[in-house]
Amino acid sequence: MKFHAAGLVCREKIGSPVINFLNKLPVILADIKIQHTVFALPFAVMSTFLAAEGWPAWDVLAWICAAMLGARSAAMAFNRIVDARFDQSNPRTRGRALPSGEVSQNQYVVFLAASSAFFIFSSAMLNDLALWLSPVALGIVFSYSLTKRFTSYSHVALGFALACAPVGAWVAVREEISLLSLVLGAAVVFWLTGFDIIYSCLDVDHDRENDLHSIPQKFGVERALNIAKGSHYMTVVFLLAVVALSPLLGAVYLGGVVLVAGLLWFEHSLVNSQDLSKVNVAFFNVNGGISVLLMLAVMVDCVWN
Repeated sequence: MKFHAAGLVCREKIGSPVINFLNKLPVILADIKIQHTVFALPFAVMSTFLAAEGWPAWDVLAWICAAMLGARSAAMAFNRIVDARFDQSNPRTRGRALPSGEVSQNQYVVFLAASSAFFIFSSAMLNDLALWLSPVALGIVFSYSLTKRFTSYSHVALGFALACAPVGAWVAVREEISLLSLVLGAAVVFWLTGFDIIYSCLDVDHDRENDLHSIPQKFGVERALNIAKGSHYMTVVFLLAVVALSPLLGAVYLGGVVLVAGLLWFEHSLVNSQDLSKVNVAFFNVNGGISVLLMLAVMVDCVWN
């Protein structure tokens, strides 16, 4: 009976933290905005179709999507952990799970470890190169969260983090890094840099007060918006350059790029230095539409051609 009672106590001690973590999992997923995987995932899918020259194997596509989910979840968890004290002082972010106390730091660390392990496992299910590069990818996506402490160009670092999506997807299919995937990755860098500059205009006062760096903090909101516009011009240039490197892409993709250029123009029409009230619309709705639109255009051209 004593051994039985001890076993029950042991199971309770082990089970209670696990149950608490599982209960907090929906809160964590909402906190990292799991739905925003839509920004990077479509570029991974684009690269997958281009590398496969048509429909990829379903298992490969599934593991690429799984790897994307793991990598982004790990990156966001790392961001929430290391930025918790800054989130606490920012009126826009103090309601997040960690600064509000809704989730403990230990629970977030467990989620970070699990997401990282899931990403590495998914990479291992693809090929050896994907597995060997998986820690490098994690290092890149984690590093962004630290860059605001020492450089105004943290937006570019975030762009490089998301550019891992098309490059990594190409590695997953062909076990190599190609010029085409790098050019598509460059388009992602400029696209993400531009809209992250726009979004960071909301935090310019908080960044100045807390010695955090950003382009709006360094150059002011008006100049920052012009820099974002220039970055988006370069996005269109690199998206057009992709056509020259892939015989699979044609009229549908080019039409998609034209629509993307229009959406980017619309995004910039929504915000100005005197009115940032529509930044969230520009950030979430427009850019989510851009990535999905490009993905569909690539898929159609790759399947039809």
